[in-house]
Amino acid sequence: MFTELSSYLDAFIASADEGSFSAAARRLGLTPAAVSKSVNRLELRLGVRLFQRSTRSLALTTDGERLYGQVRLPWSEIGDALTDLSQGAGKPAGTLKVSLAYAVGRQYFLPLLPEFARRYPDVVPDLHFDNRQVDLIAEGYDVGIGGGIELTDALIARELARVDIVLAASPEYLKAHTAPEQPQDLARHRGLLRRSLSTGRLMPWTLKNTSGDEVVASVRPVLVLDDPEAIAHAAACGMGIGMLPMPHALPLLDSGALVRVLPDWFAETRPLSIYYSSRKLVPAKVRVFVDHMVEQFRASGHAARFRHGR
Repeated sequence: MFTELSSYLDAFIASADEGSFSAAARRLGLTPAAVSKSVNRLELRLGVRLFQRSTRSLALTTDGERLYGQVRLPWSEIGDALTDLSQGAGKPAGTLKVSLAYAVGRQYFLPLLPEFARRYPDVVPDLHFDNRQVDLIAEGYDVGIGGGIELTDALIARELARVDIVLAASPEYLKAHTAPEQPQDLARHRGLLRRSLSTGRLMPWTLKNTSGDEVVASVRPVLVLDDPEAIAHAAACGMGIGMLPMPHALPLLDSGALVRVLPDWFAETRPLSIYYSSRKLVPAKVRVFVDHMVEQFRASGHAARFRHGR
């Protein structure tokens, strides 16, 4: 009976996580028909419909959402505990679902994974690249890496780096337009503005310097984007001046595709952190992954370079 219920819940949770029976089947190593059958049997046993099905979509019903919210985390913890026991007390093993921002994940964290894989061959990182602010608990992530995840009592955050935002433009743009000497000069320049994914509003250019002065600069908008990596490349194409988080600016500054503008002025954003659940039983796979990333990221020297040079 337990084995049947276990397979039913595995199928239900995977289908809710992935949004389709096909994707859940790939995750569980089953056929879509087998996953659908397990969900149907769970619905029959409970006497409620858990999903609204159509040929193109799979969505939780109200009852399904309530069940998912109640069992997702406890079932994951039970699975982690059983995996730890079956693999040896506390031995890191299993799939690790990780959320990362696109550019930061590719540029700075993927290079840290080969050594992790060598140390912990039984842990399989399952990386999900996304620039939005994910809900780690509700969406079933083990770990999140980013700067915009809302911290609640259910989460722990370990800071990786303080991040500054700097102004940058291409050498070609600055040859064609006199470089600004003070923030007020930005008003006559072409600006690449960023729209916040969370609010939909344009983000102001609030600048400060090491003396404590602060100013909200005006700029003539020529392009609006919602992705800092896209802003960096638009600036490198000579379209104007962009305000860029240092992790996005550094590769292009290092290559010479971008140069700093008003280097004494900068803005601040949320620290880059690694997040995970604050539950009492932290799975071994989560613990070793977090420790490895914190240790290796600091050793890489990236944290120091994410400040604008103060």
